[in-house]
Amino acid sequence: MLGAVNKANDFLWNVLLILILCGTGIFFTIRLRFIQVRKFGEAFRHVFGNFSMKGKKGEKGEMTPFQSVVTAIAAQVGTGNLAGAATALVGGGPGAIFWMWLSAFFGMATIYAEASLAQQYKAVKDGEVTGGPIYYIRAAFKGRFGKILAGIFAVLIILALGFMGNMVQSNSIGAAFSEVFEARNIHIPPVAIGLILAVIAAFIFIGGTSRLASVVEKLVPAMAGIYIVGSLVLIGMNITQLPAAVKAIFVGAFSPRAVLGAGVGITVREAVRYGVARGLFSNEAGMGSTPHAHARASAKNPHEQGLAAMISVFIDTFIILNLTVFAILTSGVLGNGKEGIALTQSAFTGAFGSFGDIFVSVCLLFFAFSTILGWHFFGEINARYLLGKKGARIYSLLVVVFIIVGSTLKVDLVWALADFFNGLMVIPNALALLALSGTVAVICRKYSSARKS
Repeated sequence: MLGAVNKANDFLWNVLLILILCGTGIFFTIRLRFIQVRKFGEAFRHVFGNFSMKGKKGEKGEMTPFQSVVTAIAAQVGTGNLAGAATALVGGGPGAIFWMWLSAFFGMATIYAEASLAQQYKAVKDGEVTGGPIYYIRAAFKGRFGKILAGIFAVLIILALGFMGNMVQSNSIGAAFSEVFEARNIHIPPVAIGLILAVIAAFIFIGGTSRLASVVEKLVPAMAGIYIVGSLVLIGMNITQLPAAVKAIFVGAFSPRAVLGAGVGITVREAVRYGVARGLFSNEAGMGSTPHAHARASAKNPHEQGLAAMISVFIDTFIILNLTVFAILTSGVLGNGKEGIALTQSAFTGAFGSFGDIFVSVCLLFFAFSTILGWHFFGEINARYLLGKKGARIYSLLVVVFIIVGSTLKVDLVWALADFFNGLMVIPNALALLALSGTVAVICRKYSSARKS
């Protein structure tokens, strides 16, 4: 079964989704007149002008724009930022990073559309503000078809993120810490780590949106700050290699063999495939996950939240993920036979000695746990849509169980299935985005003009 799922994922992530997601990003970039460039300064000021770590509580479960952005980042910045960049480098060479940047650039326009539509069509349910693709899918496609398409999306995101996705996140944390402990002759079973994660997660789940927002607005800046400082120190230690690393990215994007040698066998096709696929998987633009957070924001208008959403993609790809890239490239560990998280660990171990694997494990703990919180939240909105308030409670309980079970198992098939369902949920989301592209353009023009006047 694993082989069949992997083949389906190869087609989804290496062909179909690259065309859908990149095509959607290019379409919105042109239709919105390069909004990610024109409005970047305004977007940055809007997000960080609302910076706060005081756990401000909005009306009806709403978040501040800053809280909504860090909740989105909590889901985006996960193990992919430590392992995904390394996988792209191994599979597509340094040139893959150029294509990763390009896909993220277009993705900023896509996520503007997602967030502005999430705000435009948000609703109040059970006394709380809610929203996301299920609501704008039904606005795009009226009647039975829209209802079925929204239901399919809801089921897919619950399976992909809430259950299987969170299972593999806890597995990543358990595996990373078990390796650190084993290297020091300390035996702590992974299930113990899973139980600790489950208890902390359950405490946050019970507190609802306000507790989630309060936690992530503290956790995300902290985890980003720790990783940024550590990565910059590593890159600074190898600063003389930075120009060569930048050159390798740009040359390798169009001529991988000029960087890696003809014997490696990586072509431009591999560079594009790995760069685009891993970039889109990391920043989630167009996948329909982060609009759930942006719908909850107490924004003045949909346009402002769309601008705020663009910053989450920028931080995920152009800051956090790039730090991993340059940590690996300037360390000279690419090509040492390791891949994924092991390649990232080898870069930090080479610089910091035995502390390197501890540093990466701690960062992985922060990144993966924040993703668990974000993915549970996104799945809960869809569980409540399908099953009501009681059904959402059962969903949260099941997520806690999956966190414990995931820490103990080898989950190759589960991760492959998570990728598969994650890919499928892009399709109804992208269809709705394109169907409502006129609405997105009107929102952009209307509120941009209002600001000027």
